[in-house]
This record gives sequence, C-alpha cells and structure tokens, in this order.
Amino acid sequence: MEISYAALAGLIAAVAFLLLVLFLIPTIVKTSKTLNQVNETIKVTNKSIQELSTDLDGLMKQSSDLLDKTNTLLADVNGKMQTIDPVVKAAADLGESVSEINASSKKMVKRFNSAKLSRTNVVSSVVTALLARHLRRKGKD
Repeated sequence: MEISYAALAGLIAAVAFLLLVLFLIPTIVKTSKTLNQVNETIKVTNKSIQELSTDLDGLMKQSSDLLDKTNTLLADVNGKMQTIDPVVKAAADLGESVSEINASSKKMVKRFNSAKLSRTNVVSSVVTALLARHLRRKGKD
C-alpha cells in the first residue's frame, strides 16, 4: 500500500489539527470557567448597583425633605427677626437716651458742685429734669 504525497500531507494536517484541538481543550475549559465567573461577578455587580440606586433615591428624597424643612425654618426665623427688629431698635434708642441722661447728669452735677448746692437738691433736680424730659419725649412719640 502506497500512500501518495497528497494523502500523506492530508494525514499530517489531520494529526496536526487533532494535536491542536487536544492542546486547546484545557485552554477552552479554563476560558469557559473564567467567563462563568465573570458572568457571576456581573450579576452581583448589577444587583449591588440596583441596591445602591434604591438607597440613593431614598437618600435624595430625605435630603430634599430636609432642604424643604430648612427653607421653612429659615423663612420662620427671618419673620421672627423682622418682629424682633423694632425691639432691638428700641433698646438701641434707650441706650442712647441713657447715655444722654448720664452726660446731662454729669454736666448738671458739675454746675451744682460749682454753685455749692447740697447733694439732695442736685439729685432732686436731676430726677425732676429726667422725668420731665421723658414725659416730653413720650408726648412726641
């Protein structure tokens, strides 16, 4: 039995292909296992992303509610500040009045001391002057 060169070349090619397939089988099996692991990892990742998305939606809603409450509180505080502003202004005016009274009292005491009047007369005069001034201002307001 004689084999032609073409048949021999075909036989060599078939054996080479068989060896190639035999050597590739372990690689294909490992690749298949790796792809299965990648597929599982992708499933877990997708599940985690969905959970994070749900948690983030809840957090965003809570943040939005908190921001709304903060805006409401700020509006309330601003309204109360407008209510308190006249009180603060009145206190400032009172402070100025007290300073003016102190200055006037000091001037009056200096005048009376130079006139050598008794302290009882000075205190009585200061109180009378302050009361009269207060009543005049009240009448103007």
